Amino acid sequence: MLIEIGQVEAIFRYPVKSMGGERLEEAKLGWHGLDGDRRLAFRRIDNRSGFPWLTASKLPDLVLFAPHRREDGAQGDLPTHIRTPDGEEMPVFGEDLAKEVGRRHGAPVQMMQLDHGIFDEASISVIASDTVREIGRLAGRTADVRRFRPNVVVRLLRSVPFQENEWVGGVLSFGEGDNAPAITVTMRDDRCSMVNLDPDSASRAPELLKAVVRANQNTAGVYGTVTRVGRLAVGQTILLRAAAEKRVGH
Repeated sequence: MLIEIGQVEAIFRYPVKSMGGERLEEAKLGWHGLDGDRRLAFRRIDNRSGFPWLTASKLPDLVLFAPHRREDGAQGDLPTHIRTPDGEEMPVFGEDLAKEVGRRHGAPVQMMQLDHGIFDEASISVIASDTVREIGRLAGRTADVRRFRPNVVVRLLRSVPFQENEWVGGVLSFGEGDNAPAITVTMRDDRCSMVNLDPDSASRAPELLKAVVRANQNTAGVYGTVTRVGRLAVGQTILLRAAAEKRVGH
């Protein structure tokens, strides 16, 4: 049985990994997450690890860089330019941008494009606004949802923070009908120091991550994999098919 759990409150896409995001009214959910989400990232040229991408955990200033598209050069969902924290506009694949980010990082970097996206764990992330508010309350400050870098923010019908824990193993559908886009919720979202970063100043507030650790074993929100593609839109009803029912059906 499908249970209505809430509505889509907000949709976010992050064209360049760890840089500023875009708030959207609607987006296409494809097999590799939202079209245009995290398709670009800076690679640390001298890094030989299995995770060479430069993130805001290594360079907090990254959250202050803002990707955008100029209509005259736009192709698909990818940005054409990046606005730096100093207000300069630079082409995404330009030498100047790579030099500026490399200067701040203290080592050379190179912009890379991966068509299937550059994700930490899974291609789509979901969090409830009640969860974000509760973390802020526990931390003694207002928590901006952008700190958590979700793709989908849920306005819950039943106002219970960390309710997302119950969704793991289940399926979330967005909108009505058999063709509604859907994701299988695969795991809870383990949090790192990025939640401490103010998205407008990059200043740190360590009490936020500490609150997540205390309240919910260092997790907030969930990850999922896409099981049905389609259009996501703010205001859509979100329906849950719970994990236990899914197992019985098989």
